[in-house]
Amino acid sequence: MLLPLHALLSQEEVARLRALIEQADWVDGNATSGHQARLVKNNLQLPEDSPEAQQGGQIVLAALARHAGFIAAALPVKIYPPLFNSYAGGQALGLHVDNAVRPLPRGGTSVRCDLSMTVFLEQPDRYDGGELTIETAFGVQQVKLGAGDAVLYPAGSLHRVEPVTRGRRLASFFWIQSMVRDHEARSALLDLDQSIQQLSGDLGEGHAGLIKLTGLYHNLLRRWTDV
Repeated sequence: MLLPLHALLSQEEVARLRALIEQADWVDGNATSGHQARLVKNNLQLPEDSPEAQQGGQIVLAALARHAGFIAAALPVKIYPPLFNSYAGGQALGLHVDNAVRPLPRGGTSVRCDLSMTVFLEQPDRYDGGELTIETAFGVQQVKLGAGDAVLYPAGSLHRVEPVTRGRRLASFFWIQSMVRDHEARSALLDLDQSIQQLSGDLGEGHAGLIKLTGLYHNLLRRWTDV
């Protein structure tokens, strides 16, 4: 599943977020890299414990909480605090797979990284390159979305960020632990949920067949949930 989520952030939120993080002190992006990513990573990142990163992360988390499409697709149980990165002047991120598990900062439990997410914070015509390139079962796909848009994809996918040769690519990125560990089961639940929503508009919520389908969704969710 590679799922674009358009207008996750409003343009007002993008402007507020950018004003917050652009004034911050950026550091080498390898501060939070796993071993594999450290070998291929060349970018800048906001320190996780900086006030700007923490305040900016709250803006992103609030947007996720109200986005029905994200909730339906990810079925989140834990979200790693959003991070922020910057690519410019030929910087890039080579092919890698994200870590399977990440300890939460400031103590607490860990997050099993079932899904990765990138939230774009710069309009695509403002920079060249910087495509998020993901290897999927259906071939290589490149993603470069508008400011405020996001993409959700399996954390186990091989992926990279192409070199940015003009301008600056700003983004937030983080990982999600889903209530449903299995990718195929999670995709099937999303398909079923979307069908239920469509049929609700066509048939009305009280239709007997629709009630049965809704029951099937919840029984499958109950069967596959891992919390």
